Amino acid sequence: MNFKRQNKEELNLNLTPLIDIVFLLLIFFMVSTTFTKENHLAINLPEADGEVAQAPDTMVEVLIDNQGMYSVNGQALIGQKIIVLKQAIEKVSAGDRSLPFIITADAATPHEFVVRAMDAAGQLGFSRLSITSKQAK
Repeated sequence: MNFKRQNKEELNLNLTPLIDIVFLLLIFFMVSTTFTKENHLAINLPEADGEVAQAPDTMVEVLIDNQGMYSVNGQALIGQKIIVLKQAIEKVSAGDRSLPFIITADAATPHEFVVRAMDAAGQLGFSRLSITSKQAK
């Protein structure tokens, strides 16, 4: 008996479709992922070590409590809007932009309210801006 030898085909595993699928999944996840940068910093506000400066006789002093309520030269304001704050500052300063502008905020005051007071001073043209802090013990 003379058997004919059959040609054996080599078995190949084609990896091209697998690589295509992996690249498609990679692109899908890259496009659908949102990249957020979250910063969580614990900041302790510093205390001042300098000498206490003498307060001038006439000045514009804005006090901000921990709830964000404003007081201009001892008079409490109704509301937290910048328009109300600017009107009160205009009334107290009587148009004199050379007066010292002092911002005193509670340690627990959100930064938004301090920036709003600084913005009001800048919009009205005050250039002598000071921020107070408590003296170190």
